[in-house]
Amino acid sequence: MKIGLRILCGYFLVVGLAAWFLLNVFMEQVKPGVRSTLEDTLVDTSQLLAALVAADMRDGRLDDSAVLQRMQHYAQRAIDVNINGVRKRSLDYRIYITDRHGVVLFDTSGRDVGKDYSRWNDVYLTLQGKYGARSTRSYPDNEMSTVMHVAAPIRDGDAIIGVLTVSKPNASVQAFVERSQRIILQRGAILLLLSLLIGLAFAWWLHHALGKLMAYIGAVEAGRKVALPPLGNSEIGILGRALDAMRTRLEGKEYVEQLMHTLTHELKSPIAAIQASAELLQEDMPAAERARFLGNILEQNARQRQLIDKLLALVRVEKQQRLDTPELIAVAPLLAQVAQDAAASLAARGVLLEVSAVDATVAGDALLLRQALGNLLENAIGFAPQGSRIDLQAGRSGQGIEIGVRDRGEGIPAYAQERIFERFYSLPRPSAGKSTGLGLPFVREVALLHGGTVEVGNHAEGGALARLWLPMA
Repeated sequence: MKIGLRILCGYFLVVGLAAWFLLNVFMEQVKPGVRSTLEDTLVDTSQLLAALVAADMRDGRLDDSAVLQRMQHYAQRAIDVNINGVRKRSLDYRIYITDRHGVVLFDTSGRDVGKDYSRWNDVYLTLQGKYGARSTRSYPDNEMSTVMHVAAPIRDGDAIIGVLTVSKPNASVQAFVERSQRIILQRGAILLLLSLLIGLAFAWWLHHALGKLMAYIGAVEAGRKVALPPLGNSEIGILGRALDAMRTRLEGKEYVEQLMHTLTHELKSPIAAIQASAELLQEDMPAAERARFLGNILEQNARQRQLIDKLLALVRVEKQQRLDTPELIAVAPLLAQVAQDAAASLAARGVLLEVSAVDATVAGDALLLRQALGNLLENAIGFAPQGSRIDLQAGRSGQGIEIGVRDRGEGIPAYAQERIFERFYSLPRPSAGKSTGLGLPFVREVALLHGGTVEVGNHAEGGALARLWLPMA
């Protein structure tokens, strides 16, 4: 499992558990909260009504009490009101009064007058001077049929002469409970969805940043030219810059060691030849022999200078990770310039060069591309038979331009196919000895720098074929 997905799962697990816990607490507290509010209202109502009927109770005038008549009329009223989206069509208070023995003297419902309520908690506790309340099911098997009863004492001075109870079905407020629970669930679902979206956005950002860093590391591991992508100033950016700095130092150390080893090996032959010729020149010899050895010294010295110049050019392009300011380069004029640069070499070998190019443009460094194509053409001239023909062609290939250089020589031996891009590796040429072996490595680095590729192989009809592919601008 990728780190971004792990973080997302962990984040959503924590948020989900927290949301579940809070929602569960809220859902469990809605019903008790509403019922507590209902009970508080019943307490106030019962105390107020008990105070209003206290005088009639004391004087034994309940049958003629105007207050009780109004209570009776209240129970018979019909209403139709909308309370926050909940329709209320009935008045739900039931009020009954008992004497000091618990016998019901008045009941707004009219059904329990004369019954003994002395054992019900609301009446029993109130007659003892305590807070009397109860919640009783109207139907034992139906939990939603509970009715809350709250009683208040009817006093004559300090003496309790009766009990007034106000009751209200809990079902009358159940709609408000369900509405509150529904809103909590809806808002909770929205909260979870927003949390998920935030987590997805964060995980995408982390995955995107880590993906760019991993792509960079993979390219470095594969040995491709790649620059560190922009990663911002976050910890990932700091890590990326640290890896890039470490890569530069390690590559630089390894590169210098390898370069010094190969350069030392390649310089041994010309130095040995120069030393041998110089030692022979110290002896008496004919003028012709002396001239030959002096020519050998000059030739080996020129070889060393060429080797060092090409090596410096290769080092410069190998250490360059990207083109700073790419320019638009027309392919046809570029090939014409390369052909003009090689005119003297072509004339010396008596080789004909045929150039053809499509009208296309690439982005890059014109000087580097000119040098790279010059190296390919120089190799073709070196291996081309006297009086033969070389083709320098450019055509479209997919989303890019393929530039091909083909000679009519003997081609590349099978044993050299895998080594032609090695530094300092070269094959003997018909017209001269070995080259520096740095031309093709230089071409490969230039191709990578431009986001392209280079391949060298044998043509089906004979000779060698080098193909440089570059993306179109």
